[in-house]
Amino acid sequence: MATVTKTIRKPATQLRLPIIPENGGTPVVSRKDTDFSDPNFSSNKTLPIHRWVPWIAGFSSSFVKSALSGVLRKKGTVLDPFSGVGTTLVEAILGGHNAIGFEINPYASLASRVKANAYHIDLNEFASVIEDFRQFYKKMTPSNYKPHSAPPQGFKTRSLFYNPRVLHKVLIVQDFVLAVEDDNLRDLFRLAFASTMVSYSNYSYEPSLGRRVSAGREEIHDFPVAKTITDKLTDMAEDIAWVQEQMERNNLDVQIINDSFFNCRQHLLTGSVDLVITSPPYLNNYHYNRNTRPQLYWLGYAHSPDDLKKLEDMNFGKFWQTVRDLNRLDLSFALPHTDISERLQTLRNLNKEKGSYGGNGWANYAAAYFNDCRKFAESVNYVLKRGGTALVVIGNSILQGVMIPTDEYFGKIAESVGLELVKIDIPRSTRVGNSIIQSDVRVGKAKSHHQLYEAVVVLRKP
Repeated sequence: MATVTKTIRKPATQLRLPIIPENGGTPVVSRKDTDFSDPNFSSNKTLPIHRWVPWIAGFSSSFVKSALSGVLRKKGTVLDPFSGVGTTLVEAILGGHNAIGFEINPYASLASRVKANAYHIDLNEFASVIEDFRQFYKKMTPSNYKPHSAPPQGFKTRSLFYNPRVLHKVLIVQDFVLAVEDDNLRDLFRLAFASTMVSYSNYSYEPSLGRRVSAGREEIHDFPVAKTITDKLTDMAEDIAWVQEQMERNNLDVQIINDSFFNCRQHLLTGSVDLVITSPPYLNNYHYNRNTRPQLYWLGYAHSPDDLKKLEDMNFGKFWQTVRDLNRLDLSFALPHTDISERLQTLRNLNKEKGSYGGNGWANYAAAYFNDCRKFAESVNYVLKRGGTALVVIGNSILQGVMIPTDEYFGKIAESVGLELVKIDIPRSTRVGNSIIQSDVRVGKAKSHHQLYEAVVVLRKP
């Protein structure tokens, strides 16, 4: 396979980083002069508002904050097409900007909406309802109280999700939450429960959702459920007080749209966004919907596998499981001056004897991903104002041992729809291996000289 050269555009300097051919080489993907902070989400775990919901992916608030200050000189409209649990939206609001987020996962959409609108909450009312919860739980737990709530009927797991004692406590919590009259306060309680519910279940994230016993951990037979939720609510109240001190109650326009960004023309006017900051799902087959299945069912967003199938069909890039058995799925567009077709064909020819577990299934998955990259770039081109900027955090991938330079290909795709590729910046030159590399289900093993990195693709609307 031919060597592709990655061109990084930077004012007064042009740097070239070679992309690795499959026959070897040393990747040069780290840069000391990067314009961005590390986008790694882990730093959010202790920060006000951001700490409310643990999330497997996303980027740091410091990355968003530096991007906002570096691009927007005055109040503008900031869009995150894959808002997740709302990091971009929260930082945009704190910076005094209008914020728009698209998110197909109803649980993540709830988290984005609750966090983005937190500064409107009346803290006295919130504190009063928290105290009501303490008293209700204290009264009902030692009694013979039989909860009116029940586990969601459609939620099936290989083993008990909650053991009986824990389940009884969870259902008492559900009874109280359903009785909270104020919608905004009820959503705070729903989010406090949803963000903690796995921690007292017999399941855990490793990073995908699986049984605790499969990870060598004991099942949980009892747990201080109410204290865990109350502690979360207390953190929320403290953070709301903090955010209200940081900003005045103003007339910012905040929209959280529970829909695919591919439908943006139904929701937004063309040229209505100043800055896009986002991180689309990576080419690593991480199944966000399946991994939030407990939250989706317990919050009432899913009632059967068909509801999850709808989300799966809407997902950016599809999933390997949904396209692996197709005879052949090709790119829906041409991308001259790149080796994307050649690289996909190399992947397709690997491990044919493994059937859908071989290279053809993974080539189908990669082709579906890049077809959606094209739709994504077209949608970004639609929403951005002339002179507007898009910062897209994206990681490369390794499929069946073949390195896929996702950032380089996406940059070229963006150029093909009329956007200007300003540069590709590499703030994180070493990334922890993903499931594509580590899972025993994957036939190909990544070669030692391959490494994962994270890039920021900087685009501009001419």
